[in-house]
Amino acid sequence: MAEIDSFAGLSPDELDAHWMPFTGNRQFKANPRLFVRAEGMHYTTADGRQVLDGFSGLWCCNAGHGRKEIADAVARQLVELDYSPAFQFGHPLSFKLAKRLADMAPDDLNRIFFCNSGSEAADTALKIARAYWRAKGRPEKIRLIGRAQGYHGVNFGGISIGGMPGNRKHFGPALDVDHLPHTLLPENRFSRGLPAHGGEAMAARLLDIIELHGAENIAAVMIEPFAGSAGVILPPKGYLQRLRELCNQYEILLIFDEVITGFGRTGAAFAAEAFGVVPDIMTTAKGISNGAVPMGAVFAREEIYNTFMQGPEHIPELAHGYTYSAHPVACAAAMATLDIYEHEKLFARVQSLAPHLEEALHSLRDCPHVIDIRNCGLAGAIQLQPRAGEASKRAMEVVLESYRRGLLLRWTGDTIAVAPPFIIDTAQIETIAKTLRAVLQKVD
Repeated sequence: MAEIDSFAGLSPDELDAHWMPFTGNRQFKANPRLFVRAEGMHYTTADGRQVLDGFSGLWCCNAGHGRKEIADAVARQLVELDYSPAFQFGHPLSFKLAKRLADMAPDDLNRIFFCNSGSEAADTALKIARAYWRAKGRPEKIRLIGRAQGYHGVNFGGISIGGMPGNRKHFGPALDVDHLPHTLLPENRFSRGLPAHGGEAMAARLLDIIELHGAENIAAVMIEPFAGSAGVILPPKGYLQRLRELCNQYEILLIFDEVITGFGRTGAAFAAEAFGVVPDIMTTAKGISNGAVPMGAVFAREEIYNTFMQGPEHIPELAHGYTYSAHPVACAAAMATLDIYEHEKLFARVQSLAPHLEEALHSLRDCPHVIDIRNCGLAGAIQLQPRAGEASKRAMEVVLESYRRGLLLRWTGDTIAVAPPFIIDTAQIETIAKTLRAVLQKVD
């Protein structure tokens, strides 16, 4: 292979032109980290190194990289039907995909609204929740409740209901939203799987918000089954069940953001199934198309959909949508992705590999700076002691040194997140642990 320089032939002007998202642009452009190929479990860097993907790209490439089945489906679709109008017209593949997703979903979450990302899915779900109560003749139910350390994308609805201050403090006033406390409790440190302590008590904090505003004014509670972007913060046992009970009791919609947990990450198609709690609305993206083409989907209970189906038939029941909703190429990528999940039994593979990842991660408990380790399915987090006056710096250095040693991970605050593709093998899981041990022993 011909040598490729670390800038992949990019000129300084080309590097400057791209304003990168969620990136320290000056730091990155001084020493770019560029991928030029991907196949299976590995990326290839601009300087020709192989990097083991320990993070499924960005929580999305669940079936690994370079899947010919998806590429072929996309190519065929581009030739057959490259675009179909999203409003007032349709194409057959979107209806086939919707039915297939509905059949995968728990209970009666069988009405599917397509969008293009997790951020769009979050805002779509929040709008559906508010519009639902208006359609029910209860327009006063508009208040929304999120959770501290929650992440629901970067649109205004998502950053409002999300609980990560750094994602909203630069943008001024957003929606007026209340937040439940997060579920990262000191007594649950180093739990394996769902923590044992505090579940029902933490869920009961919803009663404080209900007392403040009145249930008659609250439209929905939106949470992640486990908080992914904040560092795999898991719900204690009984938490989700109690939250479901309270939402039922006080007539509040429960929304699960399954953009990260959906499509196999927990070992089931959805965390709602894995944890035994069904929401009223569920948002998805990422793994729906293996990250190959942007796509998102919002699942709603049949009763919610039917509530909208009133008034003149020629008038849109929900004044919402996107130019690229159910894009034919995205639908083709999603159908091919679901085929792979099914034919290769990848969700069952997650179940079989999860204990190996759990053991590998928890073997690092004695490493320097480690103050907590968490895991669920093929997702895990190693929380580090912050360096005085340099929040998140130590975790960043661990991830960048791991990258230099041929392993892709992600840092979020002072937490290192691990979420490999479902095609990983046990030897590669051991490689992740061995690399992390060596790096943690080196970084001060």
